[in-house]
Amino acid sequence: MIMALIISLSIIGLLLVVAEIILIPGIFVTGVLGLVSMAASCWLAFDGYGSTVGTVTVASDVVLTVAAVTLSLRSKTWNKVSLHTEIDSRADSSPEEKGIAVGSEGVTVTRLNPMGKVLFGDTAVECAARGGIVDPGQKVAVVLIEDNKIYVKPI
Repeated sequence: MIMALIISLSIIGLLLVVAEIILIPGIFVTGVLGLVSMAASCWLAFDGYGSTVGTVTVASDVVLTVAAVTLSLRSKTWNKVSLHTEIDSRADSSPEEKGIAVGSEGVTVTRLNPMGKVLFGDTAVECAARGGIVDPGQKVAVVLIEDNKIYVKPI
């Protein structure tokens, strides 16, 4: 019964230490709980079975922790679970490149509250309403373009 508890505490401690290093770094509580769990398993081994089993428990906890951390930090381990796609998109072009200028007219696709989508020809663009909320399907005109942000008002 005590041996099962010693093994369980060692495994739980090992998992918590690895989780602290890999999954939730910086929290500190998980790592401390893992170390406390391992220390409790070592104490139970020394107290219940003597110095030989206690020393073996300490040595196995240290070896297993070093091995688990080493294996989990290797790049080959993370290559198996990492995403291997490339981002080939680019940031939106300027309104002028889309053919939108002050005075251009469009129709709101979504509600502008104050931001929403406006359709200029066949190009949908994020715009901001000047002076209130504009419902979908309303005609709007561009009144200002500032730092690639388009401001519109209802016609």
